Amino acid sequence: MTYRANARGETFRFDDLRAVMAAASAERSGDQLAGLAADSALQRVAARRVLMDLPLRVFLNDALIPYESDDVTRLIIDSHDAAAFAPVAAMTVGDLRDWLLSPAANAVSLAALAPGLTPEMVAAVSKLMRNQDLIRVARKIQIVTAFRNTIGQRGTLATRLQPNHPADDPRGIAVSVLDGLLQGAGDAVIGINPASDNIGNCHALLVALDDMRQTFDIPTQSCVLTHVTNALTLLERGAPVDLIFQSVAGTQAANEGFGVTLSVLAEAHQAGLAAARGSVGQNCMYFETGQGAALSSDAHHGVDQQTVEVRAYAVARAFDPLLVNTVVGFIGPEYLYDGKQITRAGLEDHFCGKLMGLPMGVDVCYTNHVEADQDDMDNLATLLAQAGVSFVITVPGADDVMLGYQSLAFEDIAYLREVTGLRPAPEFARWLAEFGLAGQGTRALPDAAALARRMGLSA
Repeated sequence: MTYRANARGETFRFDDLRAVMAAASAERSGDQLAGLAADSALQRVAARRVLMDLPLRVFLNDALIPYESDDVTRLIIDSHDAAAFAPVAAMTVGDLRDWLLSPAANAVSLAALAPGLTPEMVAAVSKLMRNQDLIRVARKIQIVTAFRNTIGQRGTLATRLQPNHPADDPRGIAVSVLDGLLQGAGDAVIGINPASDNIGNCHALLVALDDMRQTFDIPTQSCVLTHVTNALTLLERGAPVDLIFQSVAGTQAANEGFGVTLSVLAEAHQAGLAAARGSVGQNCMYFETGQGAALSSDAHHGVDQQTVEVRAYAVARAFDPLLVNTVVGFIGPEYLYDGKQITRAGLEDHFCGKLMGLPMGVDVCYTNHVEADQDDMDNLATLLAQAGVSFVITVPGADDVMLGYQSLAFEDIAYLREVTGLRPAPEFARWLAEFGLAGQGTRALPDAAALARRMGLSA
């Protein structure tokens, strides 16, 4: 179907719904690279006018990627909850935006609506919203998940403690874990990106993390972010696998590029549930996404990168995860050019994930060849904390020396909790208090020496 709209006396023509969605997106280098972006700000306004008047039902009848050729599209359509959709079924995209910003959209009504929204509907409404709109709506939504602690309760902000080491050296990893724990990080997960995906190496890292957790009775979960098929093998061998991790994308072809299918994810989910390692809940999956992943593997089907990203959230939603995060600035300037684009994308991703019912976190990050710096990350992290982000990722000194990119530091979580009044996950907060470790914006370290000795390190 062809769409037309006028802006300042000029008529713009869009060949199909994909073209409307792409032209309505905020400016970003990935869409420009793909030849999908609006040619001008005026064309972008025209595309948003089309979206504003577009009935939400259109997205159920006009698949951006054909149902027959893409299993993510089939998942989206086949799992759509018509009863949940009914309250907004007569709305346009513009109507949905207005409703989301109204008092009628509260935590209860938004939770009930989530299964009725497709990723394309959610992406479309986000394209009509200012940054403050994305924050206002996301802040209303509460998504609670649990494993050994409870993530996402109102008034909390959790963190992934990321102690990566370029040689997977257990001592170096232990020092980073100690540093993070002393500053209140690690309640979402203590998660290592292994330098080597060797099964034996991953097994050893899992054992080391689990031994540390049990030694100090830390109410958190650990994860070695190896491929999902490796996690299945490790579970079969009796390794202490808490969370099963996988990077996912919004198209079948992009997921195949990651070496994963929906059936493999379903098998892994069942294996994690069968392991039953959680104590207060059994949300055992951890997914990571990022705008540009499908484009980088030429698997985007002519769909703009933000909409493809939101389709990845449909994949994650199907497997009831504990954690989902976008690595918003990690892929590079080819997809998000500068701090402004990263900030917008981070707020979009967080809003869209939460609106779809996901426990959404963000790796507030950038690579060193992006036009961004740590001040941009301070800004985004502060905005996300106000928006109710479930968790952020923290690394030693804000510099991941193994992956070679910049994220947030352990000190940054103390800052965020201090200025917002947010607390760690409740079980983790109690553990911190018992050990006399970092709590509400403090860095009190009375037991640092004893803790270091118990970990086999010098004080």
